[in-house]
Amino acid sequence: MNRWPGPTSLALCLIITPHFLLTAYAEESPDSWYAQGRAVVAKAKKMKPMTHKARNVILFLGDGMGISTVTAARILDGQLRGEKGEENLLSFEYFPYTALIKTYNTNQQVADSAGTMSAIITGIKTKAGVLSVNQRVERGKYESAKGNRAKTMLELAEQKGIATGVVSTAAITHATPAACYAHSPDRDWESDAQLTHEARQAGFPDIARQLIEFPYGNGLEVVLGGGRRHFLPQSEQDPEHPAIFGARLDRRNLTDEWLTKPRSSYVWNAKQLDILDISQVDHVLGLFEPEHMQFACERSADPAGEPSLSDMTAKAIDLLQRFPKGYLLIVEAGRIDHAHHATNAYRALTDTIELSHAVAIARKKTDRNDTLIVVTADHSHVFTMGGYPIRGNPILGKVTEHHPRGMHQTRLAKDLDNHPYTTLGYHNGPITRQSAANGDLTYVDTTDTSYRQETAVHLWSETHGGEDVPLYADGPQAHLFHGVLDQHVIFHVVVEALGWNE
Repeated sequence: MNRWPGPTSLALCLIITPHFLLTAYAEESPDSWYAQGRAVVAKAKKMKPMTHKARNVILFLGDGMGISTVTAARILDGQLRGEKGEENLLSFEYFPYTALIKTYNTNQQVADSAGTMSAIITGIKTKAGVLSVNQRVERGKYESAKGNRAKTMLELAEQKGIATGVVSTAAITHATPAACYAHSPDRDWESDAQLTHEARQAGFPDIARQLIEFPYGNGLEVVLGGGRRHFLPQSEQDPEHPAIFGARLDRRNLTDEWLTKPRSSYVWNAKQLDILDISQVDHVLGLFEPEHMQFACERSADPAGEPSLSDMTAKAIDLLQRFPKGYLLIVEAGRIDHAHHATNAYRALTDTIELSHAVAIARKKTDRNDTLIVVTADHSHVFTMGGYPIRGNPILGKVTEHHPRGMHQTRLAKDLDNHPYTTLGYHNGPITRQSAANGDLTYVDTTDTSYRQETAVHLWSETHGGEDVPLYADGPQAHLFHGVLDQHVIFHVVVEALGWNE
């Protein structure tokens, strides 16, 4: 194993931060900045690509994790440890290779998660709203899927005898995880209750059913996330929330059907996952909420107990490492996206920090000589970071500027209406200046968990952003990720890293 720190506390990055970044701020000087620059160049000159094949690949997706999200989360992560924050790095920002990824769909300039994840997982771009089918498909028309399915990375892996897993904090039937195993002309067909009448009459398989009936190899080895109700019949109460019933019209209990596989297990809370003896099982299905899992900052309040993204990632790796031919694991921090849609930066950033912890655990548990780890996003959001706040200004707070002549001052910056404003905001979304404390944030705690940032354009929900997203890679063939790439190229680099092109 390579020596990579585990995310046992918020002090994680202090363990792996280069010494020159730990210099006290009082010691910063022109000489120290110059020396830091030379140290980075010296380290880069020693970097050599790893050109042998990878045995394993772990692909992390921060759903909606654009560059501004990474920057703000990096700062918040440092500030939660009492630092200024700007000098901090998240775990995956230490990876040696980076690229920018273009995210457009074949029919949209600003993409959705279904089309973008389909591109990543199949190697071809497609339309928004469809899952692992090509662009000839008409959304919502079940018959158009015939002959237009695109084989996924996980299907190829299973055909080659490689173990596979999908982990998400969203419902496992939601767009990003669903694209790994399902082929559908509509991302919303999570259970048979959501199919069109025509599709249901024709017996077209919904997304949850396609997971259970996955036809390749021995089926997926690990599936962990939310979305329990899409696997349960309408007559069955949820085991954690008795007021909630299953969604299925066909009366099938798909969790029971999962257990018909040899050496299979089904769990629905954190304790069951924690005590699971992975030496006794080859297939694990974990569904921890009726719909999406809790945000990272609220998980401890879950009455039944809910695993973190780090917990699920660790358990998935422990199980998959037992398979002799290697594994392919997809891990999604799905709720970053949901928090952004609500213009709630606190939850979006703390879920991004949890993703960083999960990546660090994955790197610690694996050997970088045989495991390629890739961290990227499916798309961005219209999430902005601006004003001219002083260094170390609370990233979730209001802007405090320097005096125009550069002198330090403590008073808040004011807009043209003589009101303070926040560093973080959104181009569009549900919270207008007028709806936020009548436009005056003077006495509003903008660092509160539930605070929702102001927006410029008034919409029911904040939208995705269309700019490129970052990609970070470490391990065999990681150097193939460089420059500016179309999103579907990620598939082709992974295939090359695993040697499947041969």
